[in-house]
Amino acid sequence: MVPTKQQILAASSLWLAVVLNVVPGLGTGYIYQRRWRAYWITTATSTAWLVLGAVLGQDVDPVLQPDVLQQNQLIGLAGLLLVAGVTAAEAARAAKRAQAEA
Repeated sequence: MVPTKQQILAASSLWLAVVLNVVPGLGTGYIYQRRWRAYWITTATSTAWLVLGAVLGQDVDPVLQPDVLQQNQLIGLAGLLLVAGVTAAEAARAAKRAQAEA
């Protein structure tokens, strides 16, 4: 008997899914939960954020504008931390809902 997606999600550990989404910050908790669509959305969002930062920061000279470079790095880090926080909260919510329905 093959388990359903809902059964797999309900059997997943809530805290592990949250930690896996926060620590790497790339949605690896979704791989643990076998939620591929959410994983690919997170990957695309993180990639788009990094590409946007690279494009917008390509004209910054690190020697002449170290303050602008540091600001760009902080904005990039804040964006990735935001993605990690949102994915962790969403993974926890989905696991709780699945466990309540099971």
